[in-house]
This record gives sequence, structure tokens and C-alpha cells, in this order.
Amino acid sequence: MTAETRALGRLLLGPAVGLLFVWMIVPLAMTIYFSTLHYNLLNPGMEQFVGLENYIYFLTDPAFLASLYNTLVLVGSVLVLTIVLGTLIALLLDQVVVGRSIVRLMVIAPFFVMPTVSALVWKNLLMHPVSGLFAWIATSLGLTPIDWFANAPL
Repeated sequence: MTAETRALGRLLLGPAVGLLFVWMIVPLAMTIYFSTLHYNLLNPGMEQFVGLENYIYFLTDPAFLASLYNTLVLVGSVLVLTIVLGTLIALLLDQVVVGRSIVRLMVIAPFFVMPTVSALVWKNLLMHPVSGLFAWIATSLGLTPIDWFANAPL
């Protein structure tokens, strides 16, 4: 590769890289700016600049450490389970067994389902408080079904 072709490549990539840079920096700058405002959704247009007060409130909130701990436990658990189960499934699918192609199809098939369809299935078929699968299981066990999307403190 000569210096001339390298320069041409940079010239051709420049606009795309610049556009991606702007595409990332503008939302980041807007987020930082909006985080320094007191904004009430009930009264739009009545924003007040409060500086770092939102950050001070957030970091001194007693629930912050508990929520940070819960988030780290959740992320760590999901990460460990994903790595362990993914490795085990990969090792299983590497073996020559009957039905291996069917199992591979079942593992890959969820990637072809649109996220919107998946969300609607979870919302209406599985988590519906009256007719969902989880409500039926809870009722069968003598428990009260949970309205998953109406109760905030799960």
C-alpha cells in the first residue's frame, strides 16, 4: 500500500468518520446538558439550570448504594450464567449426537424473531395478569397472580 492510496483511503473515510463522531457527540453533549437542568414533565418549558445539584442528590441518596449493589449482582450473575451456559451448549452442540441440527435450529431461531414480536409475546401470553402463563402457574399453586407491569416494587 502506497502513501497515495493510504491518503485516498483517509480522504474517503473522513466524512463517514466525521458523521459518526457527530452522531455520537451531539447526544452525549445534550445528555450532559439536560442532566444539569431541573425538568418537570408536567410543566415542559419551565426548566431551571441547577448545575451539579442533580448529581449531588443522586449520589447522596440512600437507595443509590443498594441499587448499585443490585445492579452489579444482576450484571455479574447474567454474565457468569451466559458464559457458563453458552460454553456448555457449545460443547454439547459440538458433539455428534442424534438431533444435533434440530437443537442448533432451536438455539438460533430466537435471533430471527423481531424484538417487537418477542416483547408482545412476553407481555400478552406470558406475563398477562389474568390469562398469562405465569398467572396460570401462580393460580395453580394457590398464589395471587402478579400484575408485572403495574406493580413498581417487584
